Amino acid sequence: MQGNTAIANILKMEGTEYLFCYPANPLIEAAAIAGIKPIMSRTERTTVNMADGYTRVTNGKRTGVVVTQSGPGVENAFAGIAHAYAESTSILVIPGGTARNRMGQSPDFDAVSAYKGVTKWATQVNQVERIPEMMRRAYTFLRSGRAGPVMVQVPGDVAQEEISEEAFDYRTVKGYKSAGDPSDITDAVKALLAARNPVIYAGQGILWAEASEELKELAELVNTPVFTTNTGKSAFPEDHPLSLGTGAGTLTKMVRHFLDKSDLVFGIGTSFTTNLASVGVPAGKVLVQCTVDERDLNKEQQLHHAVIGDAKLVIRQLIEEVGKQAGAEGRKGDGSVEAEVKRVKDEWLEEWMPLLTSDEVPINPYRVIWDLMHTVDRTQTIVTHDSGHPRDQTIPFYEAIVPRGYLGWGNSSQLGYGLGLAMGAKLGAPDKMVVNIMGDAAIGMSGMDLETAVRHQIPILTIVLNNHVLSGYARNYPVATERFGFTNLYGEYANLAKALGGYGQRIEHP
Repeated sequence: MQGNTAIANILKMEGTEYLFCYPANPLIEAAAIAGIKPIMSRTERTTVNMADGYTRVTNGKRTGVVVTQSGPGVENAFAGIAHAYAESTSILVIPGGTARNRMGQSPDFDAVSAYKGVTKWATQVNQVERIPEMMRRAYTFLRSGRAGPVMVQVPGDVAQEEISEEAFDYRTVKGYKSAGDPSDITDAVKALLAARNPVIYAGQGILWAEASEELKELAELVNTPVFTTNTGKSAFPEDHPLSLGTGAGTLTKMVRHFLDKSDLVFGIGTSFTTNLASVGVPAGKVLVQCTVDERDLNKEQQLHHAVIGDAKLVIRQLIEEVGKQAGAEGRKGDGSVEAEVKRVKDEWLEEWMPLLTSDEVPINPYRVIWDLMHTVDRTQTIVTHDSGHPRDQTIPFYEAIVPRGYLGWGNSSQLGYGLGLAMGAKLGAPDKMVVNIMGDAAIGMSGMDLETAVRHQIPILTIVLNNHVLSGYARNYPVATERFGFTNLYGEYANLAKALGGYGQRIEHP
């Protein structure tokens, strides 16, 4: 069989349903022959974003696979792959490559070198017989440790060479996980139980490890409130009495109150990085961090205790250790923590209710988000935002109550990312309603891919918060804006949806 056929067969063996792709690459045809459906978007960036969303909603059980042509195709994919790297999403990227006898001749885009900084592993198959080896290693990286994109570039001549049946020796690859060092677990629990006002800071490591139930059990066992990062949103049910909501570039009043009050911050599945995806931890706290990646340790502040390991395995160890140190019932509360959470939440919502329920025309974005949350069945809905104000406005107020009921992001902040993410999520979870909330700047980046959803019959709901301006930037460019209208935008996006074959409706009144 040819190299492309060997790769297609491996993809099929590994459970690949869809090939997120853009021609020209002969692997697309080989994969179709193997029964893998090609999904072509209007740009390579959206192609990658779709693979990203697909992997996320399946928690990596199924990997989004991206195929592009060499040169301009893989060049165009850079933004999407860099974003997947920033958000720690496992996708497999297989670009075409220059034939070996023409490597080094300009123009020859060296994808492997260019992508090393934004992939977990990037390699080139230099012999057709090495295809099984390279694919085996790729899936090992994809399924073990911290999630991230992996690239396997295949030169054009290698893809067309013959590989013998004997050389095609491939078995499916499993992922590998590790638990924490028992002594580290003991120290972490000792610190947690000694704290008077601890909080649990949960990240997306909980989601990848499918550890939401374990996190809930731990929080209840030690009577400790929980908040999540933007990317970890939905890891803990936000209607739970111990939930503080999300702490990111914008955050709930409960997060601010309890984080400031805390004497210990117990991070699980989070990097403790201050950015748009996660709130910074004030100085002077006892810090405990449980993460799968040692690169996260001692980053912005020095830790007091740390545990390296898979979140699900580590939390199970923590629960067991709490039982040893505090008894089977753990640290029972008297209801005062839950009451304080409720009091602060009620105060906060009362402050915001005039905007959340406003009847002003045109409708304000907070009313849109509030009404959306109270209209959909949140157990059967996946929501994501886009960059900028739609993210900042949605994150605090939309309460996610089931794992992956919300796809948060912000470690990178590319406008237009949400549309492809939503389409990929719908393909990965076809029984769920998928909603993405964008601004007019974001849809300007990726709006033509509404046609992709129509063509591939991917039913998603896109809400565009259209205020005809690039929000939040005018204050930084007062002269450019006042004199030249620098931040002004225009577009009637409901009409765009109709023109591309979808349904569009403009709504001004609540």
